[in-house]
Amino acid sequence: MTARRVVVLDHGSGNVHSAVRALERVGAAVELTADRQRALDAHGLFLPGVGNFHACVRGMRAAEAPRIIDVRLAGGRPVIGVCVGMQALFESSTEPTETPEEGLAEWPGTVERLIAPVVPHMGWSEVDVPTGSALFAGVETERFYFVHSYAVHEWTLPEPQGAFAVVAPRVTHATHGERFVAAVENGPLSATQFHPEKSGDAGLHLLENWVRSL
Repeated sequence: MTARRVVVLDHGSGNVHSAVRALERVGAAVELTADRQRALDAHGLFLPGVGNFHACVRGMRAAEAPRIIDVRLAGGRPVIGVCVGMQALFESSTEPTETPEEGLAEWPGTVERLIAPVVPHMGWSEVDVPTGSALFAGVETERFYFVHSYAVHEWTLPEPQGAFAVVAPRVTHATHGERFVAAVENGPLSATQFHPEKSGDAGLHLLENWVRSL
């Protein structure tokens, strides 16, 4: 099988070379670039993100990420967001900033500060994986590495209704003081709050699952 081509979108959000190396280790042909056409043409798009939500979203908009993501999803072409790259896919964040940015609004919800005795949440945590997850196949009981102070609180979407209803997203949760969204699988759009590229063998297995689906 020809290696799947994955673009890690270079929108100025921190050190992404660990993500590039992890994706290469699981067999992807990886390119770190902000080139719009390369991002559109790749089999998979990896959307990284670290630091402040609002600064991250500004970088994404400068790199035309909203348009790139929308075009890819319209064609059923996979996208995965990681850490703040996942948070940016929601509508908004309460994280302090002098220049607030709205999220990309692929999903409803607000990113809020964790309510926990110790913040940030930094370290390894178990996840509560829903039945039928493709992303977590084979690593449903493993632990993953988190570094974050903000998250989407426990997220339950209404069940789809009617003859033309779409399948509801599969939502994985974790707990640090409270339950929060750890991952979402929604057709071609996936995301994780944890860093799979820093999660050892379990994270590599998850990335391999994603790459094999491209």
